[in-house]
Amino acid sequence: MTAEALPADLRRAIVQIARTPRLLVACDYDGTLAPIVEDPEQARPRTESVGALRSLAGLHETTTAVISGRALRDLATLSRLPSEVHLVGSHGSEFDVGFVHALDADARELHRRIERELEELTDGSPGVQLEVKPASIAVHVRRAEPDVAARVVDLVRSGPCTWAGVQVTEGKAVVELAVVQTDKGHALDVLRHQVGATAAVFVGDDVTDEKAFARLSGPDLGVKVGDGESLAAYRIPDPGSVATMLAFVLEERRNWLYGDQAPPIERLSMLANERSVALVTPDARLTWLCHPEPDSAAVFADLLGGPTAGHFSVAPERGGLPLGQRYLPGTMTVETRWSGLLVTDYLDHETDPHRTDLVRVLSGNSTAVVEFSPRPEFGQVQVRLAAAPDGLRVLGTSDPIALRAPGVTWEISSDGMHDSARAVVQVSTEQPAVFELRCGTNELGPHAVSEVDRKARAGGYWSTWLDTLVLPPVEKELVARSALTLRGLCHSETGAIMAAATTSLPEEIGGIRNWDYRYCWLRDASMTAKALVSLGSTGEAEAFLGWVHGVLATLPGPERLHPLYTIAGTTLGPEAVIDTLPGYAGSRPVRVGNLANQQVQLDVFGPVVDLVAALSEARGKLTDDDWRMVCAMSEAVTRRWHEPDHGIWEERHRPRHHVYSKVMCWLTIDRAITLAETHGREAEPGWAPLRAEIADDVLTNGWNDEIKSFTTAYDGTDLDAATLLIGMVGLIDPTDERFQSTVTATEAELRSGSTVYRYHRDDGLPGDEGGFHICAAWMIEAYLLTGRRPEAEDLFAQIVDAAGPTGLLPEEYDPVAERSLGNHPQAYSHLGLIRCAQLLSA
Repeated sequence: MTAEALPADLRRAIVQIARTPRLLVACDYDGTLAPIVEDPEQARPRTESVGALRSLAGLHETTTAVISGRALRDLATLSRLPSEVHLVGSHGSEFDVGFVHALDADARELHRRIERELEELTDGSPGVQLEVKPASIAVHVRRAEPDVAARVVDLVRSGPCTWAGVQVTEGKAVVELAVVQTDKGHALDVLRHQVGATAAVFVGDDVTDEKAFARLSGPDLGVKVGDGESLAAYRIPDPGSVATMLAFVLEERRNWLYGDQAPPIERLSMLANERSVALVTPDARLTWLCHPEPDSAAVFADLLGGPTAGHFSVAPERGGLPLGQRYLPGTMTVETRWSGLLVTDYLDHETDPHRTDLVRVLSGNSTAVVEFSPRPEFGQVQVRLAAAPDGLRVLGTSDPIALRAPGVTWEISSDGMHDSARAVVQVSTEQPAVFELRCGTNELGPHAVSEVDRKARAGGYWSTWLDTLVLPPVEKELVARSALTLRGLCHSETGAIMAAATTSLPEEIGGIRNWDYRYCWLRDASMTAKALVSLGSTGEAEAFLGWVHGVLATLPGPERLHPLYTIAGTTLGPEAVIDTLPGYAGSRPVRVGNLANQQVQLDVFGPVVDLVAALSEARGKLTDDDWRMVCAMSEAVTRRWHEPDHGIWEERHRPRHHVYSKVMCWLTIDRAITLAETHGREAEPGWAPLRAEIADDVLTNGWNDEIKSFTTAYDGTDLDAATLLIGMVGLIDPTDERFQSTVTATEAELRSGSTVYRYHRDDGLPGDEGGFHICAAWMIEAYLLTGRRPEAEDLFAQIVDAAGPTGLLPEEYDPVAERSLGNHPQAYSHLGLIRCAQLLSA
């Protein structure tokens, strides 16, 4: 039997409950997992049901259980269910984790009295069987003649069933008398509480199962097996259908938790248009898009939740893997090619501020299948699709969304909460199919500009900008792609620069180190803008510093700066979890917001002032506004440099005196003095002594003579790759033995093959992480500063090898599993690659 044989409303309900954060699936045994047979000792569960329960139990945040009237010992012996499945016997009075109700002397005596009485009542009654359990005794009459069964049941009901302290449970051809409270509903509640289930499925056939059905509420799902009145909302005919249903629950739960196949992170390609970003998988699935801003809620979150979280997919009808994917040279337009089918994707330029327009062009000579499943607000709102002559409108959202697709016939389906649309489209070279996703409007009319001109406009914007850059000869094409990627993370309307395009891509597959990087960190954004200045583009730095001025205008002073802000320049709300998304490859939780917003990070001033210095040198002047900001940040450093902070890596530990943070405070004052000298400004008299004081403090307290290295912080011996900046920014001469020794110690402690880890200390979070591409870039620069060019070239080649086929780099790399990790694409990684290519080209 296939899942299609199940009732349609039950299938829809299963699809919904399979997406609950923590699921409990519980079943009765006889008549549910096992068929009713004449000899109860021969009631074996269906193999398919056992396999489904076991596989469900193996899934993350999923618990399975069998709640039976049988004694726990007999249930375990007969069912032979694997240990992953919890067993509850005697209608809930026996749990496999221990006997819940310890019998006192009175209960034990009542149990003996009931047993004696029942033996007398059933003596000489053929086919009647007594089943003695630890806390109850069951009278089975299934094998007795009807008149004998009726007589025995009447005697039991009028006799011991009426005694004080006896709990009676009647089922099919059985009466059970217990000396403790037994209730399958109570047992279900106990299990639910133990595992923290957010929803429960219960399947049963007996009248005793009604007490469990009565406890179900909200998103819970009750399924009655067979005929008869029931409180369950759904019904299936027999144990064979139970096996089919459990297999369907397993399939939906597994798909929701892990997706069919999570694509390798580095193989995702980013679309951008100065305001919006989107990610496309290697097989042309639009897997990530937020609207109206890149740090808003997702419309398509397939990346973090599989197909049920929203996607927009195109594939040949005949199937098969694509032949390849590439960017059109010098653009952010992506082509995905199969034999006979080409999909071209780009984000439209020059749209209204509230709009996000994505264009998909299908060309070639084949038949393609298009699937459109928008899930706005991370799938938190119910979505309906309405077909119109020229496309589809998305109904039920606060912000309008439409898909223009003239001449396409859609088949719309629903999973009970969300609609999806599917179309089969014949494309030809002469007649390509054009799909225009329009977020921010429900207008389906033709665009004022032809698709051909819009594509040329979008590509021309990027290629014209790229032509203004001065690219190093080493890995020139990859540097160009990195530059375009950094530019794609810039938000033209505000000047903000994102640290990455995504949230919650894991630092460890299946782990909890999943963070939201879609915001503007002062540190990351300053380093990104400086990298672009170094290539000859100053507009991004100008815009970003304008954004910083706007943020500072809302504060009493720069010492109150947060490490990061929204793209709009506002303070982030509390960090939250999207519990209904299972995460990339099952890596939970999916987070929005970032707790680092509340941390003290005293290093933020250094990169900003360093950017001002680089930009002023490039444009040949220092503006009054920028100088006032430099002075204000220098004043903030003067007041706060001696404080402990949370450091560059935002550890959720107590603050420490981080060497890197002190170095950045030194950099703030050093660059302020340099700016004053270069541009004829008046430096504060206290800056030069302060610069010397901070340097002396770092050299005295940051150096550990025992391990011959500068350490993470003043209070320990642990190492940190960020400490390498002590020589890279000039606080210490790179020829100094202490810096050379630090490079060697960091290499030995933190480098692993093709990557470099941030640190190996306990940071208060469970699990591990990969090495950071930015740390490897720092190591390359440190190698070059200490005369170790062969090592630098070798490590750089390995970073290049880690880039995806379209040239993008995420945050991290696991050298053991040879797998990319972390948010993608990551500004740190690309600016590090640019810097290394420039240094190796010198």
